[in-house]
Amino acid sequence: MNDSIDGNSIIVPEVVVQRLPHYLNILSILQVEKTKIVSSEQLGYLAQITPAQIRKDLSYFGKFGKQGKGYSVNILVKRLREILGVNLQWEVCLIGVGRLGRALLSYPGFAPEGFNIIAAFDSDLKQIGQQIGKIKIKNIVEIEEFLQSSSIQIAIVAVPASVTKDILNQLYHSGIKAVLNYAPFTPLDHKDMIIRNIDPVASLQSLTYHLKENN
Repeated sequence: MNDSIDGNSIIVPEVVVQRLPHYLNILSILQVEKTKIVSSEQLGYLAQITPAQIRKDLSYFGKFGKQGKGYSVNILVKRLREILGVNLQWEVCLIGVGRLGRALLSYPGFAPEGFNIIAAFDSDLKQIGQQIGKIKIKNIVEIEEFLQSSSIQIAIVAVPASVTKDILNQLYHSGIKAVLNYAPFTPLDHKDMIIRNIDPVASLQSLTYHLKENN
């Protein structure tokens, strides 16, 4: 995966891209609260990022607001959604329908943000054929044929670490461009596949480090 993306011939650091959803979440809450204008100081306080960093991050994508007058919350929400591509609808597949996979299939927060899980796969014969909501679980052996005939570009992987590499290889050869991975280890064989890892245990371990130091 590249360390940066190209936006209008300007190289945007990946760390900036990863902060944008955080800004969007905060701004969406302000929008619900009917806040019309927000300053970089206010946004920085809520995001726990310096106002200068907020302004620098946004400057990669054009001019927002006027100096001394702050940002229009509605306009900034609209622009960030466009920049992140979440103003579009994205079809997603899920690999692994254990406890975590079932929870993800039942999670109501994906669809409102434009992410629609339309297919789920597993290797467990007891799972295959079961219906979860509108999704009927398919056999993992069908995945390449299914994906090659679909427009899905994003996959969520919720399988044991021991089989993650094989799954990623299958997804890569099936045309998947981006993966949200819940395995604690990801072999990076394919540099042009975007992978985001979520490891709750590692996050808890970082918390206990600080607790131990504070105690």
